[in-house]
Amino acid sequence: MGNCCRSPAAAAREDVKSSHFPASAGGKKKPHQQARNGAAPAPGRRSVCRCSGRRGCDVGAGGIEEKYALDRELGRGEFGVTYLCMDRGTRELLACKSISKRKLRTPVDVEDVRREVAIMRHLPRSPSIVSLREACEDDGAVHLVMELCEGGELFDRIVARGHYTERAAAAVTRTIVEVVQLCHRHGVMHRDLKPENFLFANKKENSPLKAIDFGLSIFFKPGEKFSEIVGSPYYMAPEVLKRNYGPEIDIWSAGVILYILLCGVPPFWAETEQGVAQAILRGNIDFKREPWPNVSDNAKDLVRQMLQPDPKLRLTAKQVLEHPWLQNAKKAPNVPLGDIVKSRLKQFSRMNRFKRKSSKGYC
Repeated sequence: MGNCCRSPAAAAREDVKSSHFPASAGGKKKPHQQARNGAAPAPGRRSVCRCSGRRGCDVGAGGIEEKYALDRELGRGEFGVTYLCMDRGTRELLACKSISKRKLRTPVDVEDVRREVAIMRHLPRSPSIVSLREACEDDGAVHLVMELCEGGELFDRIVARGHYTERAAAAVTRTIVEVVQLCHRHGVMHRDLKPENFLFANKKENSPLKAIDFGLSIFFKPGEKFSEIVGSPYYMAPEVLKRNYGPEIDIWSAGVILYILLCGVPPFWAETEQGVAQAILRGNIDFKREPWPNVSDNAKDLVRQMLQPDPKLRLTAKQVLEHPWLQNAKKAPNVPLGDIVKSRLKQFSRMNRFKRKSSKGYC
C-alpha cells in the first residue's frame, strides 16, 4: 500500500520442519496487466469483499479503470500489485492495491484478503494509519483503494537528513507505538511491524508517518494465543518462533525497530534466517559497540524492556508511551548519533530492498 504491496497471510505460513522461518516465495510473476484484467475467477471466488451492498464494491463491467485511472506501478507483492491511480471524478491521486483472483487459490487465501479489508475498515481513522477509501472487485481482481503516501520509506528519509539524533528516533518510536496501542485497543494484532511498513505521507519535513500494511494482521480476544509463524525474520518475537503468542509480539517488533533506529543494525543478526532465529531465542543484546556508549541510559532501558524475552514481563504499548524517554522526548539528546548509524541504516535498507526484489521476482 502506498509504495509497497503485501500478500495475504497465507504467503507467510509454514509447516516448520527444518527452519524457524517461512521459506521465501519464488517463481516468476505475471505481467502487471493480469492483476487488472486477468482471467475470470475460479468458481466460488467471485465475491471476495463480502461488501453486503456497500457502495463501490462492484466496479462494473468496465473494471477498476471505469472509476479510476491506473498509472505506474508503485510496488509488488506475492499476490498483488500497487499502482498510482486517480479518481476520475475528483481527480484525487490515490494508491490502488490490486490482488489478482487467479492468485487466490484456496479459501484461506480469500479469507486473508477479507480479513485485511475488514481490519482496515474496523480501525478508526488516525493520522498515523493509511486510510482505506474503498474495497471493490471486478472479474479479475480485488482492489483496495487507499490514500497515497508519497514521502518515501522511514530509513530513506533518515539517511537523506543531514542531522539524525536520539530525539528524532524518539519521535518515530512514539508514532509506531501509538499505532500499536490503537490496534490493540481495537482487538487487532499487527504481526508484521517493520520499517518498510511505514511511509511518510508527503515529502515535507513535518510529514506524518503512516502504517501502510495490514496484510498479516489479525483480530484477537484477550488471552487468545496464536501458533502460525508469520512476519519478517529480524522482527519476530521469540514466542512467535515457539508458536505460542499474543499481541505482545508487536511491542517486541517495535523494540527491534527502535534498536535499529539508534544504532543502524538489528539486535539479532546472522547470515541465515535459521541463524537469526537462534539469535532471537538466545536473546543477547549488544549495547557495547558504537554508538551505544553515547546513547542515553533511558533509551537503552526502554529497548531492554521492549525486548524482554518473557511476554508477560514485556511493557504494554501504554507503558512504553509512559516511559521517561518518550515522556521527555523533546528533551532527549539532540546530538547527532553519527555518520556510522546513517551508513549502517543505508546499508541495511539496501539489503532489505534487494531481498524483497529477489524473493518476489521483481526488479
